[in-house]
Amino acid sequence: MSWGTELWDQFDNLEKHTQWGIDFVEKYTKFVKERSEIEINYAKQIRNLSKKYQPKKNSKEEEENKYSSCRAFLSTLNELNDYAGQHELIAENLTSQIISELTRYTQELKTERKSHFHDGRKAQQHIENSWKQLESSKRRFERDCKEADRAQQYFEKMDADINVTKADVEKARQQAQMRHQMAADSKGEYSSYLQKFNQEQNEHYYTLIPHIFQKIQEMEERRIERVGESMKTFAEVDRQVLPIVSKCLDGMTKAAESIEPKSDSKQVVESYKSGFEPPGDVEFEDYSQPMKRTVSESSLSNSRGEAKPEKPSSKSKGKLWPFIKKNKSPKQHKEPLSHRLNEFMASKPKMHCFRSLKRGLSLKLVSMTITLNAQVRNLIEGSGPEDFSHLPPEQRRKKLQAKIDDINKEIQKEMDQKDALTKMKDVYVKNPQMGDPSSVDPRLAEISQTIEKLQFEAQKFEGWLAEVEGRLPVKSDPPRRQSGLYETQNNIQTTVNNCAQDRESPDGSYTEEQSSETQIKVPSTEFDDEFDDEETLPTIGTCKALYPFEGHNEGTISVAEGELLYVIEEDKGDGWTRVRRNEEEEGYVPTSYVEVFLDTNAKDS
Repeated sequence: MSWGTELWDQFDNLEKHTQWGIDFVEKYTKFVKERSEIEINYAKQIRNLSKKYQPKKNSKEEEENKYSSCRAFLSTLNELNDYAGQHELIAENLTSQIISELTRYTQELKTERKSHFHDGRKAQQHIENSWKQLESSKRRFERDCKEADRAQQYFEKMDADINVTKADVEKARQQAQMRHQMAADSKGEYSSYLQKFNQEQNEHYYTLIPHIFQKIQEMEERRIERVGESMKTFAEVDRQVLPIVSKCLDGMTKAAESIEPKSDSKQVVESYKSGFEPPGDVEFEDYSQPMKRTVSESSLSNSRGEAKPEKPSSKSKGKLWPFIKKNKSPKQHKEPLSHRLNEFMASKPKMHCFRSLKRGLSLKLVSMTITLNAQVRNLIEGSGPEDFSHLPPEQRRKKLQAKIDDINKEIQKEMDQKDALTKMKDVYVKNPQMGDPSSVDPRLAEISQTIEKLQFEAQKFEGWLAEVEGRLPVKSDPPRRQSGLYETQNNIQTTVNNCAQDRESPDGSYTEEQSSETQIKVPSTEFDDEFDDEETLPTIGTCKALYPFEGHNEGTISVAEGELLYVIEEDKGDGWTRVRRNEEEEGYVPTSYVEVFLDTNAKDS
């Protein structure tokens, strides 16, 4: 159906319709553009989500990849990242295949429409001008005819009047003839214009307008077809990525199917296995028999702590149960506190008073406490000794083996570089024009030193590994009470227990103290009470606290910054000064924390 024959009189409506068609194309283009932006944002969010849950390097999450479920999750994240890439491809194809094409086509469509309607308006203007000419000639012909009739009537009236002269009658006759001639000329002109207008009108409505409307119709049909093709492309862009998306989903499914619960359970065993044998039966302790003491009653040592150092004390019930939450670490053999006290007393045979002994013990235990607290912080922060001695034997063996493997890889890498440099040097020797052979020597020497250091490190760790493998129990060995959950606690727990064995109360009971930061207190023994009755030492000066000092350990005193105190005993070279706040409160503070003003007279006396 042609628009030229059916819509010959709907020029204005066609103009509005074609403008709506262009607006529709622009509207669809905007829709596709917004869809593309959604795809880009969606892909970006998917990528960020995948990146957010990727395991961080050198973190605990990276170590968790040994479990099949964690590896499956990592594969899912990788597939999800590829899935996001397909949505980015959708956005890219929408932009290149639809948005850009439709934007360009819309401009062409506007130009073509403007041209067609310009031709239509031109034809319309021409036919309107012809019609105006026809109307003008028609009115002129009508006017001339009326004038001729009036002139003829006037002539006839003059000719019938006997009182009018012959000259006037002749003049009226000539006037009537002239008007009739003018009317005849107007008639001919009108007839000519009418014939011309009818011809132009026929050509306008049956040739020009149909031709123009046909072009507009073809333009509209092309527009509609182009929009349809774009809609088809819109669907095909999605369809093109479906195989890749399907592969991504298949990869996620495959990753989920690769999860092996049994394997993960085995990894748990490999990760936390200590290598110790379960504890044996608890021996019966017959308290009805006289106790055998290995040291004298007057000794400062604890007979219970020294009698059976290899067996757990019945008081330490916390070690007997495997589900008590404690840090596990191989036991470090340390001397009981009683041995340290005996050695200390033996090394000072000429002490003048027991107060000096108490001061020495306090400072020695304070020093031990500081060292022990440092060990606690190291373990809390995750740092440990180089030989991994803070780990159970099995875990220590794995760490050492992994360290040896890493060192061997570094050695192999350095060896490969050395071989490459050696070959390069040989080439330079054979072809001096290619380079100076001596230029390679510094790098070779550096690599050789690095290899020697790595080999030394490897031997060191291999020695520790051999030591660990030699200590690991054999299945046929009788069970011993040395499990990481029982006797082989961490260094801190061992030290605390050793000190705690010497910290029993006079009635033989034992109280184990645990806190976030382990502290050792001075043993409360019988000779402590003897010191309390000594006379008060005189002051030898004053001091001002430069910094605040908490003074948590026994034998020390807490001070505030700027506080003034009395000095009763100056620093003996061990870094501690004894001060007094009042008659009953005195103790030691670090010498570096205070500014001392000694009384010259008191010092000389």
